[in-house]
Formats: sequence, C-alpha cells, structure tokens
Amino acid sequence: MAIIVQKYGGSSVADAARIREVARKVVACKAEGNGVVVVVSAMGKTTNELIALAREFSQTPPRRELDMLLTAGERITSALLSIAIAELGSEAVSLTGSQCGILTNDRHSDARIIEVRPIRVEDELAAGRIVIVAGFQGMSYKREITTLGRGGSDTTAVALAAALSAERCEIYSDVDGVYSADPREVKAARHLPEISYQEMQEMAAAGAKVLNAQAVEFAKRAGIAIYARASFAPGRETVVRRDAPAEPHGVAAVVTERGVAWVRFMGRAVTEGCLDILEAAERTITPVKELRFQWPGAEVSWARGSFVVSTSLIPDWERARAAFLEAGRGELEIVEGLGAVSLIGVGINRDTRNVQKAVRILRELNAPIFSLSTSGFRISLVTDGAHLEAAVREMHAAFVENGVAPPSFTDL
Repeated sequence: MAIIVQKYGGSSVADAARIREVARKVVACKAEGNGVVVVVSAMGKTTNELIALAREFSQTPPRRELDMLLTAGERITSALLSIAIAELGSEAVSLTGSQCGILTNDRHSDARIIEVRPIRVEDELAAGRIVIVAGFQGMSYKREITTLGRGGSDTTAVALAAALSAERCEIYSDVDGVYSADPREVKAARHLPEISYQEMQEMAAAGAKVLNAQAVEFAKRAGIAIYARASFAPGRETVVRRDAPAEPHGVAAVVTERGVAWVRFMGRAVTEGCLDILEAAERTITPVKELRFQWPGAEVSWARGSFVVSTSLIPDWERARAAFLEAGRGELEIVEGLGAVSLIGVGINRDTRNVQKAVRILRELNAPIFSLSTSGFRISLVTDGAHLEAAVREMHAAFVENGVAPPSFTDL
C-alpha cells in the first residue's frame, strides 16, 4: 500500500463547504488504494484571530501560553474534517502533533522537529483509517506543547512523509505551485513546473510563502518529492525534487520579504558587547541572519558589524528590539521599515556579473543598499520598503523575462 501525505492550508479549509470538498478529495485518494495521511492548518484567519485575542490581554503574551492557544486552531480543523469524512462513509481519526509522535526542542513559537515516532499513525493506517493530523505543532522532550513557526504545517506534512517513507507529499493551497515571483507583485511572473530542493529552500528562507524552508530540508534529506498544487483547481503543479548536475542556468525566481530591520553596531559594542547582543537574540528567540563583523586586531574603534532581522516573524519584536538596544550599550543602531529582494538560481554566483547587475538596478532606482549577501544559490539585497515593489519588477524583467529560462529537468 502506497502512503500519500497531503497538506491543506488555511484557505483550503476556510469554511464548512471547503472542508467538505477536501473530505471528498481525501476519500477519493483512499479509494484508489492508498494509505492517506492529511495534515491541516487552522481554518482561514483563525490563527491571526487568536493572536489578536491574546493581545487584548497582553501585547507580549508568554510564548508558552501562546502555543497552547494557537494549537487549538489546527485541532478544530482536524476534528471537523474527520467528521466530514465519516459522513462520506469512510473511517478517519484526528490526531494532534504529540499523538503522532512529533518531538521537538523546547523553543516555543519557533520549535524545530528533532524526531518523529509515527507508531500511532502506522497503527491507524494498518487499521484502514484515514489519519487527519493537526499541523504546526508537536511536543517537546519536556512534554510541552510547541508550535513550529510560520509554515509549520508544511513541516509537519513533510516530516511525517519522511518518517512513513511515503510515496510523495502533496501540498495544497490557493495557488497552483511556485512562480518566478509573487504574481500579485509581478504580472509577468512565470509558473515553475519543477524546481530543486536547494532553490526552493533559498526561496523560502528569502520570504517566499509557498513552502516552508524546514519542510524542504526534510524532503531533501529523505529524497521525497513535494507536489505543490492548488486545492480546487486541478491542472498545473510544481514538483520540488533533487536537481541533476547541470551548468548554471541563471535566475529562476525573484523573491521579496517585507518587515525587515537592519541592525548595525560598532566600536566597543562589537568587541565587548557582541556576545551580549547575540545572547539577547537568543533570550527573545529572534531569528537573525546575515550576521557579520570585522575585528581588525586590537584597534577597537574600527570594529563593526551588522545583522538582519525579519520582524514579521517575531511575535514580540518590541521586546526583542529593546533587548538589542540595551545590549548595544548606545553603540547600536536599528533601521526598520526595510525589505529584502533576493535572486534565486543554481550557479548564479560563479562570477560577479549578477551581483553587479542587481546593484546597478537598485542604484538606477535611487534605492539605498543596507546589506548584500550571497550563497551558492542566492543574492540578497536589503533596501528600503518604499523601493521594494519597483525593485522586484525591474529585477524580474532583467533576470527572468529577459534572461535565460531554466531548462526542464527532462532536458538535463
């Protein structure tokens, strides 16, 4: 029996009518002879509504209590979908993340999965039941309920697919796969039928919301293909899987991220306070990236460094901001209201031409550059939010529309 893991996002289960439609799709998949595991998100905007409710009592609610509150959303959806499937004549059982054996570290609001023990899931599948799993959650080794951060239901689905040796993992949302840019920002965005794990990871880390970076990492390690599809519009899809060795083939996508802050520190804040600053980040569980500093010998006055923070991912950014400023001892500056634009593609940094071209585009837009970083698959530039929309359009036109399109996997 082949095992298929499906995940349905919040828009796919936003109301009773959509939950019933999902139930019909799931039952049809089971009828084809598959073992079916379904991971669901909270209905529609439930998570945002629960966060808003918590903030009626506190602007910085304790993260443990926030996890206890937010995980209710996915549990509601899983139970309702199980009930809907039962009405169609099939057996289903709803399970929480902890009941599925998803074990995490103890970082509330941003936990990472450290192990999956799917014994209960395997038993239910063997009994012929469809298993409905509340996504976005697990249980720490301290037996605390934890949440997996933005896109955590994707991570739940792929982690379960890996643990169950599933044939494939299908991620359903309101879009029919991955595009070369956000179609809402760039009308000429191209649908990508196939993309490599590495490129998809970089896109997710750079701000693309189609798939979660940790989920793609699980899939890469297990060699499981991810099929990103539209829930109710069959047709196109994007397959995320291992790329075959090939020559560099240019920029596959341009990704933007809003709600970015750039933190700069210099002098004694680097040499004597750098560890305090990073400790402040750890205490507030603030994900920092592009960390860099220069420490030229004993010349303290020349020491300096910086890092970038995605403020939109931090439930208590004001608390984190205060911690940074306190640790910086007056030698730290935070610039908010910024955005990042990233170019993603295999081999795009084998020389400096793409970096030079990206910098030139921002200069022609009179857009400031606060930070520039690269990896084997990515070029990221942080600029001000006011220029971000124009920047993504110009870079997509220059690198994707007028560039060399990446070949299909079947052409390699």
